[in-house]
Amino acid sequence: MEEKARNSRKVREGVVVSNKMQKTVVVRVSRKTHHPHFEKVILESTKYYAHVDGSQPQVGQVVRIMETRPLSKTKRWRVVETLEGV
Repeated sequence: MEEKARNSRKVREGVVVSNKMQKTVVVRVSRKTHHPHFEKVILESTKYYAHVDGSQPQVGQVVRIMETRPLSKTKRWRVVETLEGV
């Protein structure tokens, strides 16, 4: 049998903003964009709800998250690893 290749999934790195929920953390991912009219670099950020198995990362830690199937109404990401700690 041939194995079907898995689709590539989006991976982001961000800072944990909240870990008050059970098995869920809120991760803020920042990116730099160029403003078309004012020609300045703008820092934009997006918050993602990510699923955690095992130990929860603390607020301020940098984590890597990966896209996954919908786990709840808002959760579409999961924490892959913790990169830096506080």
